[in-house]
Formats: sequence, structure tokens, C-alpha cells
Amino acid sequence: MNLQKLMKQAQAMQANMANAQARLAEKSYTAETAGGKIKVTANGTGMVTALSIDPAVIDPDDAEFLSTLVLKAVQDALNGSKEMADAEMRKVTGGLGFPM
Repeated sequence: MNLQKLMKQAQAMQANMANAQARLAEKSYTAETAGGKIKVTANGTGMVTALSIDPAVIDPDDAEFLSTLVLKAVQDALNGSKEMADAEMRKVTGGLGFPM
């Protein structure tokens, strides 16, 4: 295979990956717990960008329960964000599995 052609393909893939990462920063995934009373949004780069807690789930005598619900929503949002990012990067890399 022509080395120059291979280098151009690698550069094109690198540019496509950079574009995909920029698009992912603008996409988001929202997870909900407690019947939608707690919502966490994460962008495609894995950053939590929003947290919403309905006052109805706040019990001052049971902060541990609220902590558990928030943690679950954060984990779900980050997992969903990662799955979204992985799918986007597979499109760019053809499933080669390059790290972001």
C-alpha cells in the first residue's frame, strides 16, 4: 500500500474524530430517577451539565435516600453519554475502537 495514501487516510480519520468530538460536546443525554423527579444531563464528552431535583423528593430526615437517587441518575446519565459517544466514534473509526 502507498505510504502517502495511508498517511492521508490517517489524517482524514483524525480530522473526522476531532469533528465528532466537537459534535459530542453539543449533544446530551438525560437520565431520570424517582419517576422523573430527579434528572441529570450529561454531554457527549461525559460532563454533567444539569441536575434537577423536585422538592417533593427532599426529605430532611432521609438525606441518604436522596443521595442514592441522585447517584443513580448521575451514573445512568454518564453511562448513556458514554454509549452515545461510543456509537458516534464507531461511525468515524469504522469500529476500530480508537480511544477518544
